[in-house]
Amino acid sequence: MKRRSFLRTAGVSGLSLGIPSALVHAVRQDSPTKENPGSKQASGADSPEIILLKDYRPQSLYKIPVTQVAKAKFSIIDMHSHPWTENDEQVAEWVRNMDEVGVEKTIILTMTAGTKFDNIYRTYSKYPDRFEVWCGLDLTGYDQPSFGPAAVEELERCHRLGARGVGELHDKGRGLASGESKTVGMHPDDARMDSVFEKCGELGMPVSLHVADPIWMYQKMDKTNDGLMNAYEWRLDNQPDIVGLSGMIDILERTLTRHPRTMFIACHFANLDYDLARLGEVLDRHPNLYADISARYAETAPIPRFASQFYASHADRLVYGTDMGFDVPMYRVTFRILETRDEHFYEIDQFDYHWALNGFDLSDSVLKRVYHDNAAKLLASRSHAG
Repeated sequence: MKRRSFLRTAGVSGLSLGIPSALVHAVRQDSPTKENPGSKQASGADSPEIILLKDYRPQSLYKIPVTQVAKAKFSIIDMHSHPWTENDEQVAEWVRNMDEVGVEKTIILTMTAGTKFDNIYRTYSKYPDRFEVWCGLDLTGYDQPSFGPAAVEELERCHRLGARGVGELHDKGRGLASGESKTVGMHPDDARMDSVFEKCGELGMPVSLHVADPIWMYQKMDKTNDGLMNAYEWRLDNQPDIVGLSGMIDILERTLTRHPRTMFIACHFANLDYDLARLGEVLDRHPNLYADISARYAETAPIPRFASQFYASHADRLVYGTDMGFDVPMYRVTFRILETRDEHFYEIDQFDYHWALNGFDLSDSVLKRVYHDNAAKLLASRSHAG
């Protein structure tokens, strides 16, 4: 199952906190008009005058190498996935897929607490060597003076049951959210979160934190927007009083400074995929931060030389993640981008961008750390917590 089809159908609230627009998926009823000449002859389908951006499917004509990577070069710990499956049979299928492509373990970010977490934990704990299940937070009553103790108590309960981390928490500029448990205006650096994040550090529970969204979602939805095909669906430019991307990075840094004993994993390159130099500076300033690379392959693959240099410079602080389902072809797309020198290829249906992608050709040393060793070190460090 692909990430976006799951988000649209599965009803796991909180996996996507964007604002998908029905207009993106609407079927345009074309008829011959002055504004739409030629549609009658083309039957509203093939005329270049009326092709919609969402329907654009370019095919590369370059006669260049095409590399198929069936299995990752090194064993993988996937630090960013979700409970994509609907039953035990699908979980078993997922395990078979992991075996086929070389994934040793997958972290399930449930974003839930209470009975919802308990139910998900029971499903995946049947494979304790293959899945690790992280809980969400109960943010109920965040706007009350008494907030804090109950959230900490539920966190401790989930930990006793088997949760070994927290996530994925979201804040795209309106406030912190954990699945269906949402706030307005309370960001991760808020003092109300101090007791919760401090308890995460005490228990040795890393926090997977998603701040902001890709830069294109904040730009004008016009002809100058480079990522318009994807950006329009997840647009944030029309949200009043939202904290912008740069402001969310400032909030992330203040959170890291407030809680130096708590390990954080910034999801999706902290959405600085467009400004990796700034991400490098953030990583350098905060030893309690890692960044996962999940679901930002398409955003970085257009700049392969700069991206590969960034991987090499910060190879000890990046961890592999997917966040795109559990299909075998999905994994193999990520391997192709990370491992090969392939150029100018498309994966539009997987990533929803119109641009061509390129491989990074990462060295074995970098690959091994990103695929496995950094995550293994992070997970092992929890035994020393407290």
